[in-house]
Amino acid sequence: MPTSPSSAAQAARKAVARQLHDLRREAGLTVVQLAAGCGWHYSKTSRIENAVTAPSAGDIRRWCAVTGAEDRAQDLIVHSLDAESMYRQWRDQVRAGLRHIQESRIQFFQDTALFRMYSAGLVPGLLQTEGYATAVLRIAAEVHALPEDDSTEAARARVERSRIVHEPGHRFVFVIEEGVLHCRVADTEAMAAQLGHLLAVGALPAVSLGIIPVEAARTHWPEETFHVYDDRMVSVELVSAEVTVTQPGEVAQYLATFERLRAMAVYGADARALILRAIDALR
Repeated sequence: MPTSPSSAAQAARKAVARQLHDLRREAGLTVVQLAAGCGWHYSKTSRIENAVTAPSAGDIRRWCAVTGAEDRAQDLIVHSLDAESMYRQWRDQVRAGLRHIQESRIQFFQDTALFRMYSAGLVPGLLQTEGYATAVLRIAAEVHALPEDDSTEAARARVERSRIVHEPGHRFVFVIEEGVLHCRVADTEAMAAQLGHLLAVGALPAVSLGIIPVEAARTHWPEETFHVYDDRMVSVELVSAEVTVTQPGEVAQYLATFERLRAMAVYGADARALILRAIDALR
């Protein structure tokens, strides 16, 4: 199975640590000698080499100077910053409120021509109705113990942002697992409205809505929810963090995974039949 996004972020940290370790070994220095040259305790060297502590830009410059590899410093600093930015704690993101998260991404969405979104658990945000979004974001506020619940305002902002599906210049490819249709995160009325909305938005010219039936023969296992923006960035939603992937090789891996998942989905009349089945189940 592929490495999870959280493991990928840690692997990026370890890659930087391994390069620093190799520089020290190539320079013929012990852990203690390098620490003395850098002016810190040897335990810090061990923590950095074992990817327990992320080195600062200054740490990397000192390390490279002591090992005679000043020309490697800038690349290592960039790689280290990339590794740390891959993994962003949800709590850090929601500190300014759930509404802020919705509004902060409007321009990014406007700049994206092709959206590819896969979800195994929830209706994707761009397809959510206000009632469904309010229920989802209220759960998020409770899970993260936010001091102020602004889920209602955040839901309105999410729906406002979702108007982009009606604007020219954008295309949307959604793939969801059938279980999404039956996940009761909202009351019956809100769920019925949400499922009805899927029927309507799935018919828009710029939208492709695929649903992977629960009985489908799997050629790929369900994945964490991930969104691909053009061919330049992937965001992956985990319990504790949102992972941002920008390395071309990793983006390509997500695109290949998306295509495998998309190939298992049904579309058009078959997809509508699954949605209607879920609506009937509400009764």
